[in-house]
Amino acid sequence: MRKRKSLIILLLLPLLLAGCQSYKKVPYLQDALQEVAAGDTGTADMPLYDARIMPKDLLTIVVSCPEEPELAIPFNLTVTSPLSQENNYLTNQPVLQQYLVDNKGNIDFPIIGNIHIGGLTKSEAEQLIKDKLQPQFREVPIVTVRMVNYKISVIGEVAHPGTFTISNEKVNIFEALAMAGDMTVYGIRDKVKLIREDNQGKREIITLNLNDSDIINSPHYYLQQNDILYVTPNKTVSKNSGISNSTTIWISVVGTLVSLASLITTIIK
Repeated sequence: MRKRKSLIILLLLPLLLAGCQSYKKVPYLQDALQEVAAGDTGTADMPLYDARIMPKDLLTIVVSCPEEPELAIPFNLTVTSPLSQENNYLTNQPVLQQYLVDNKGNIDFPIIGNIHIGGLTKSEAEQLIKDKLQPQFREVPIVTVRMVNYKISVIGEVAHPGTFTISNEKVNIFEALAMAGDMTVYGIRDKVKLIREDNQGKREIITLNLNDSDIINSPHYYLQQNDILYVTPNKTVSKNSGISNSTTIWISVVGTLVSLASLITTIIK
């Protein structure tokens, strides 16, 4: 009986050791967890992120002036929306005209004409348009710019890969992963790829280490519109480490090992 117990322990020991070893690869921001455990909770001051307007962005621009509302009307173009049925009647509602930023970063704005806003933040674009509109108004107009098609994509070893539209035009790496259901256990956390294209059309692939807490201070922590986050899969590493997200597989493996141990013990006897 003692030999049997010893044999079972020997068979299960590599599995248990592998499980402990594999855990080290799973948590995000590992060094930060260690610092918190040691009582160090230092933080770094970072400027607030503000998205910049890129070619092919779709914008809505609303101009208003409470003192002179009639003067703002020519700058708020509308288009007819598709027909919809309400109370057995077909209706359509006007919606604001959207402005497509061309490859040179320009938009064609009513009355004013071409305005170069590529590379500007929303607040910078609002101020620029406001300055150009000022001669048309006696009072300072209010200009509101919104990005309609701010989207990012998350693919690879995540639970729900896909493309996601961001309504507040601000999303960081971990929020993007949360939208995609987080990484699976087969995702390599220290080799996440970020595919990005700048406003000049230059593409680059950036490798991110999400195990390193300094990622939150990285210029790539916040995603830009049209960014693609690719979680590199490595099933071989996961299998060697003994990680599995299926309880059935665990039970099957343990059951097989126990049966094998019993068979070997019977043969030895």
